[in-house]
Amino acid sequence: VVKSIRNAAADLIAYFPPPLPEATATTPLYLLIGTERGFCGDFNHALLRRLEALPQTQAPSRPRLIAVGRKLCTLLEDDERVVAMLDGATVGDEVTDLLDQVVNKITTTQDACAIPTVHCLYHGSEEDIAMQQLLPPFQDLLQTPQHYPHPPVLNVPPAELLAELADHFLFAALHEMLYTSLMVENHYRITHLEGAMKHLDNQWEELGRKCNALRQEEIVEEIEVMLLSASNLGDDPERGSGNNSKSRRLG
Repeated sequence: VVKSIRNAAADLIAYFPPPLPEATATTPLYLLIGTERGFCGDFNHALLRRLEALPQTQAPSRPRLIAVGRKLCTLLEDDERVVAMLDGATVGDEVTDLLDQVVNKITTTQDACAIPTVHCLYHGSEEDIAMQQLLPPFQDLLQTPQHYPHPPVLNVPPAELLAELADHFLFAALHEMLYTSLMVENHYRITHLEGAMKHLDNQWEELGRKCNALRQEEIVEEIEVMLLSASNLGDDPERGSGNNSKSRRLG
């Protein structure tokens, strides 16, 4: 869906270039999509490292942050850059409600702080943390060349159509980011738990080997004690003479 919207916007912009506001060097707003639950390895820490690694031209010293996910919020609870914290989704059915909260927070923060640009940092895959600009949209499509000999036939003014595409893009892109992040989070959790189970299995085997070794040592010690006792009984002269006297009396 996101790809189709971008293709439509690129086609529209190529033939009807709009006066889209270009991104400026003002303080941006970053939406960080973290995890709601734990056992995800360094999922949230990797997200914060990616944020801190952004060039100064992209991330001034004090950007505004909206954190999604309780575990990520815990890491940022003393960070003065955070303007809002939201509980994340634990299952796919909760994404729609979360999206409404995210849009409301973005709108409120933009109105309060006059922030024109909004970016999102999220796990696009297990190995990659993606950053995508949400507002203003379609900035990377401003120089799109014309691929067809004739412009598209429109039933509404180009500016109105582009505004509607921007609304659809924001809705679809946020869905994509939240669902993708949740999928990668669950994959991280499965991998982490599988590693923990493997570690526990290895420890169980190691403890079993140690237990067997200790038991063998106990058995060897018991045998040595029995042999030593038998040897002492055979070498006791008093016990031997007493047995001989008793035999004579019986005879």
